[in-house]
Amino acid sequence: MRWIASATSLFTLLIQSIGYHNTAPGAAPLNFCQLRPAFMEDFQHFLINSWSLDGANWIAHTPWHGDFGDAAFTDPGPDGPFSVVDGALNITARKGKDGRWRSGLIAAADGTGRGHGVRYGYFEARMKLPPGPGTWPAFWLAQLKSPTDTSPSAEIDVIEYYGQFDGGYHATLHEWYGNPSQTWFRAKVVEVPAGSLVTGWHDYGVRILPDRITFFLDRRPVWDQPTPPELKEPMYPLVDLALGSGWPITNTPNPSVLKVRYIHVYQYVQGGTCDKTSKKTGF
Repeated sequence: MRWIASATSLFTLLIQSIGYHNTAPGAAPLNFCQLRPAFMEDFQHFLINSWSLDGANWIAHTPWHGDFGDAAFTDPGPDGPFSVVDGALNITARKGKDGRWRSGLIAAADGTGRGHGVRYGYFEARMKLPPGPGTWPAFWLAQLKSPTDTSPSAEIDVIEYYGQFDGGYHATLHEWYGNPSQTWFRAKVVEVPAGSLVTGWHDYGVRILPDRITFFLDRRPVWDQPTPPELKEPMYPLVDLALGSGWPITNTPNPSVLKVRYIHVYQYVQGGTCDKTSKKTGF
């Protein structure tokens, strides 16, 4: 999500995708007996600031001042993009009277390197996506470190959805280097029934282990890749409703709303076991 796709770059991404089959041969199923809650955002007490985590769990911009897309990510407030309705966070993209689009992003880290994340574990968001062309919502992970640290790093896009293609979404593993020419990615298109992501709630997850990264849809594995050596720090979650990504937004519904029921982060505990009262299928 640090790059802005164009029609050409999206075509390249499709060509370089691992495939369209929603399978991860050999991937182990989720085992919550090896996971412990680390950061559980259920939006009962949603705390967000513009740029600092002081007294908050989220900020409304990327910590490295790298906002993107055709809608400006705006600060929280009475006229801002964030509201909690029926227990879910609504992130609303809206065109103002000045003709400009504004929307929202939440990041669980700030520019000091503070944040909520784990190096190994499981990240999951339950979301209902907005319909219509030009929408570009995402749930993704970045490494928890100072924005001035230019050492190689990894990024994981758990879901990146392009509204004009409602029969699937992209899962992507990026590796970033100081030299942009060395940056590379692996990606997969996860196919779904057309329109199903905008008409119902779904769980989007990724499990990071020392040797493998596995992507999940509704807790079923859909893609599995080796863990890159660049992943050396904890990862923290971001969710946004961007617009465009090189595609026109002239027919984007105004307003468009991304609904988020929860964002959960679990710490991996090697050799962890369940006691008699624990649930093996989640918390």
